[in-house]
Amino acid sequence: MTTTVQPSVTLSVPADVPLPAPTATPSDRGAAQRAELAAFLRSRRERITPEQVGLARGPRRRTPGLRREEVAQLAAVGVTWYTWIEQARDIHVSAHVLDALARALLLDTSERSHLFALAGVADPRPGIPCPTLSSSLQRMMERLQPYPACVQNSRYDIVAYNSAYGHLLCDLDRIPPEDHNSLWLAFTHPDWRASVIDWEGAVRMMAAKFRAAMAEHLAEPAWKALLKRLQQASPEFREIWDRHEVVVAGDRVKRFRNRRVGLLNLHHTSLWLGPRSGPRMVTYVPADAESGQRLEELHALLGAQG
Repeated sequence: MTTTVQPSVTLSVPADVPLPAPTATPSDRGAAQRAELAAFLRSRRERITPEQVGLARGPRRRTPGLRREEVAQLAAVGVTWYTWIEQARDIHVSAHVLDALARALLLDTSERSHLFALAGVADPRPGIPCPTLSSSLQRMMERLQPYPACVQNSRYDIVAYNSAYGHLLCDLDRIPPEDHNSLWLAFTHPDWRASVIDWEGAVRMMAAKFRAAMAEHLAEPAWKALLKRLQQASPEFREIWDRHEVVVAGDRVKRFRNRRVGLLNLHHTSLWLGPRSGPRMVTYVPADAESGQRLEELHALLGAQG
């Protein structure tokens, strides 16, 4: 019986030919991204002073910038959860948490995009800056006179308005700027309330729209502060809010009783200036000839008063 022995084969590689580098595994890439995300969050946290976000510095602060628990508080996330993110733990960070962290850390558009890219999560609201009130937009509202027009954000803050809108429901110029919010005025200002025909239906609709819009801003201090203020000031708002009704914004005819010229039937239209849930220009166009004539009368009265 003959046994055949196969010769061993040795492959030689010339010294000047580099060996291929080992390919990074998905777990290696994930660990690298988590480490970069952790370092990025730490760097952003350390650059913000407590005073920038309305926190007291305190006498014993040794940490540069904000503490982890302060960031967690501002973003309305758990301290342990945020600590794990900064420790590059292998956890899934949702778009909601990333959005809250971006706002808490005052990230600009580029930094926000970088944050979502490091986390490997699609940004639900990619960086579209909120438009500032340009002089051309202000002129546009003035040229719409005698038709009332204003710019509002999704929180119902009245950012700007023309004279017709300023005297449609009350004298807005006499109201402090911090109260220039149509939801707040609808529930708390007697002149505004008296000017809205079918007030109960109108405020119910407004509260439902506000709840729908707030779903994207639950962690934001300004939204929470407005909600708390309304709940404290108005039992009617509390009762409506507890119904959990939700409706999206739409255009319709609204009826007002102006104290100078009487009944007005007006088409309410929103011209969106950014994302659908963002700022918009609201215009009121007469729904009938009589309302149009009364808007002209109001414009003449305001012009006569200077």
